[in-house]
Amino acid sequence: MAYTITHVSRLSGVTLKTLYHYDRIGLLVPARDERNDYRTYSDGDLERLQQILFFRELDMPLDAIARALTDRTSRLECLLDQRAMLRSRGARLAQVLATLEQAIAHERRGEPMTADSMFTGLDQAGWQEALQDQNAHLQETYGVELDTAGVDADAMNAAAAEATGFMSAMADALRGGLRTDDPTVTGAIERHIAALAVAHPTDAAGFADQARFFVTDDFHRQMLEQQQTGLAYYLLHAAESYRDAA
Repeated sequence: MAYTITHVSRLSGVTLKTLYHYDRIGLLVPARDERNDYRTYSDGDLERLQQILFFRELDMPLDAIARALTDRTSRLECLLDQRAMLRSRGARLAQVLATLEQAIAHERRGEPMTADSMFTGLDQAGWQEALQDQNAHLQETYGVELDTAGVDADAMNAAAAEATGFMSAMADALRGGLRTDDPTVTGAIERHIAALAVAHPTDAAGFADQARFFVTDDFHRQMLEQQQTGLAYYLLHAAESYRDAA
């Protein structure tokens, strides 16, 4: 099927100006009618645009996207790589959110957090950059700001590895259709709570409160949903079931 540039813009949400720019730099080049210079996009062009937009979600610059599309031997290979990268980012951001929730809980109780219990998964410079949006949300909504000075990168990375594994396990359980009281799910929650408790006291009730915050706070819920649709609600149901059974 053939699509006009206006139709492609409406379908994808990409502005006409951006589509013209992609054409000029050779990133997405449609067929051209020499008689009137009209651009015509094919189904293959739409697939390429979809892959471009997946890479843009990873904040890749356009020249890097062009190289990435050239390096992949097939569309499926590219999509699988993009899925892995987006899942990794989603898992990392989910752990940022978990840290933010702990910070909020401590601030509400008037209890300070130590640096090594505040951060997971990134070096100091990376955390400072990654937390910009989250810090802005905390300041605007709750009047709370995270202090990112003095970060212990080793402690962050160790905690991030555990937390990333947990969120990935929960997303896999959701995709696999497991009940929230399935032993695979409850076992993952039990191990995760034990890991959280190493840095700061955490029990089944506290974990359920954290999961409910992820659902009720728009910013945090959307971040979890970017990792896997329905993950925030599945996590809440699983956490509450675990709490009630404890």
